[in-house]
Amino acid sequence: MKVAIIGIGLIGGSFAKDIRKLYPEATLWGIDANEDHLQRALELGLIDAEAAYKDLTDATMVLVAVPVDVLVQELPKILDAVGEETVVFDAGSTKAMICATIENHPKRRNFLACHPIAGTEFSGPDAAMAQLYKGKTNIICEVEKTAFKLQEKALQLFQEMGMRIRYMNADAHDKHIAYVSHLSHISSFMLGKTVIEKEKNERDIFDMAGSGFESTVRLAKSSPAMWTPIFKQNKANVVETLQEYIQNLEQFKQMLLEDDFKGVYEEMNNTNKIKQILNGIPMNGNVD
Repeated sequence: MKVAIIGIGLIGGSFAKDIRKLYPEATLWGIDANEDHLQRALELGLIDAEAAYKDLTDATMVLVAVPVDVLVQELPKILDAVGEETVVFDAGSTKAMICATIENHPKRRNFLACHPIAGTEFSGPDAAMAQLYKGKTNIICEVEKTAFKLQEKALQLFQEMGMRIRYMNADAHDKHIAYVSHLSHISSFMLGKTVIEKEKNERDIFDMAGSGFESTVRLAKSSPAMWTPIFKQNKANVVETLQEYIQNLEQFKQMLLEDDFKGVYEEMNNTNKIKQILNGIPMNGNVD
């Protein structure tokens, strides 16, 4: 088994850790534009050697774990390079543009469009975690466009890693993920911005911040280089979710202005049912 991982950061490195444990005899190759990441991945034992696109013809599977703007540029080149029996899958947080980019590629059958809902606010090879994906949902889009025997290779790995599989079309994925992931990140970034701008004395922020504030702004530590392209590719859905979110904030503000604290209570009480909705979802590492 020869596995090429393109993008040796948190996502790619965490895959590498699990593959290393599940398939000790597998050879892991790394491809990354950041030479420091490659060297660190070698030091950590995440990969066995550096590789290049020309080596992909011999790969059993290829994971592409790069920012989505890079992904749409590089995926056609990656498919050009792979062998007929190589399955390529990604981990991108958007799906519609990625799927559209390679819709007519001669090796479209080699690609499985994936989005494992997992991650942390950290990045780089040192952030890689074993079993990051255990119990997490992996959304697969346009599965019917991937050759069945190549699907099986990837699905077997996902099953052995402990992931739950959900099938969805690309447009539905992008719409739903805007609510449950992309909006969460925007909220976190903007809360952090609001506090930083208001509290010029950082000591006051840190002295007064409790676990609630810390957990709410945790996502604001995520990489802007990764998230800006996500918001760009999913702009229409993100704007729609923001409009609804802002409307809810305005309504809450208006209730406060009108001393409608019964309404405030009812709003929060009705929203408490989120506890039942989220019950059973593994929360550690759920960022992406």
